[in-house]
Amino acid sequence: MPLGSKAKYTAAQKRKAARIEESYEHKGLSKEDAEARAWATVNKQSGGGEKAGGSGRRKPSAQKAEDRHESAKRAAASRQGHPRSSRASLETQTKESLLKEARAKDIPGRSSMRKDQLIEALRKAG
Repeated sequence: MPLGSKAKYTAAQKRKAARIEESYEHKGLSKEDAEARAWATVNKQSGGGEKAGGSGRRKPSAQKAEDRHESAKRAAASRQGHPRSSRASLETQTKESLLKEARAKDIPGRSSMRKDQLIEALRKAG
């Protein structure tokens, strides 16, 4: 058997390696070469033996909700001190994002305005 113990591999990985090995032997490779290539293929496809904690395990929904909440809090904290519609950021926004802001502020005639007109209207709207 090639280097390393195969005890950490799942039954499915062992079956896959056996099928691949048989295929290489059928093509005329020696038993050792076929086995080495088969395990190399399994490692390449699945990243090796079983992972710590078991693969396919999912987080509980309560943990997912808590993680999302924490992520939202970090995102809000990183935006603090950087208002979205400050004078400097209006020029850097795309026309689409300016239109979205103008829609939220219900600025009349926004759909036919150019970018510079949208910026001016947004500044006036406050």
